[in-house]
Amino acid sequence: MAAKIPTTVITGFLGAGKTTLIRHILANANGKRIALIINEFGDLGIDGDILKGCGDETCTDDDVMELSNGCICCTVAEDFIPTMEKLLARESAPDHIVIETSGLALPQPLIRAFNWPEISTRVTVDGVVTVVDGRAVADGQFAHNVAAIDAQRAADDGLDHETPLSELFADQIAAADMIVVNKSDLLGAGAADTLVEKLRSESRDGVQVIKSTMGVLPIDVLLGQSAQAESNISARHEVHHHHHDHDEDDHHEEDHHHEHEHSHDDFESFVVSRPEITDVPAFIQQVTDTITAHNILRLKGFVAVKGKPMRLTLQAVGPRVDTYFDQPFGSAPRETRLVVIGQSGMDRAAIEKALTA
Repeated sequence: MAAKIPTTVITGFLGAGKTTLIRHILANANGKRIALIINEFGDLGIDGDILKGCGDETCTDDDVMELSNGCICCTVAEDFIPTMEKLLARESAPDHIVIETSGLALPQPLIRAFNWPEISTRVTVDGVVTVVDGRAVADGQFAHNVAAIDAQRAADDGLDHETPLSELFADQIAAADMIVVNKSDLLGAGAADTLVEKLRSESRDGVQVIKSTMGVLPIDVLLGQSAQAESNISARHEVHHHHHDHDEDDHHEEDHHHEHEHSHDDFESFVVSRPEITDVPAFIQQVTDTITAHNILRLKGFVAVKGKPMRLTLQAVGPRVDTYFDQPFGSAPRETRLVVIGQSGMDRAAIEKALTA
């Protein structure tokens, strides 16, 4: 059976920076064929037009689909599932699917839809990425323009107008595999770190909380989380249970107040080498402890195990470590080489010492 196509779900309130993050993914796809499903409402189709016009080979017109019949969480059977089936029926299947949801839509019902028999054997939720406006959340507002969100809900009788943004925000945090604290440059280092720790304490164990400016994050951190979120939906408890018929367009406002360019300087990676290992379970525990102690985002590489001709592939997303034997070393040196990826300021010496002890 062919491997399931990984799907990343990106959620967050209007103005948090979801579209900016998607633009960054497309611009740095490195040849990966990415299909987009944009949860659009109304006739404007603003983001679909912007993304279709980006000129990147990974987002041609055929690779962008809009859901225009209302909120994903309420139109699974009649809108979302047929859209996914149409996408999966193509001769040239995408390598990865990205779904941008409305900031007022519940993420959990969408994740649950991946268990529908029509698509369950062909796609999986690689990860749920919740983008938050760091400045607004630190101020207790949850969104930069609360009045605009209130106007969205007030204009549509089908929406639940009473649920506070704090509860919708809690839903987004509960569903997340990764929380991106965007606009962190507006907070200052100390305040940004405090918010990161607060969100980490409020989310499930293993959820990664990362600072970002203008949605600039390494693609191999954003994609490839392998969370299989649809298989553990019960752990992502919904706070807000009021379903609705429609949502409003969520895309009129993004990070236009600071358009300057940012690089990946906020992140760093390095390689740690060590000789063969003898005890695989002990080494995996050693890696897990190191990741947890130093908030490492990703760790991947190959391990030489004494007495084994095959190399052991190791991939870790946060504290979750997966290993499998993939191929013989052949003429390659029998050594263990691990790539460590994290936010800048990691204690490289301490990490190297911990991984080679």
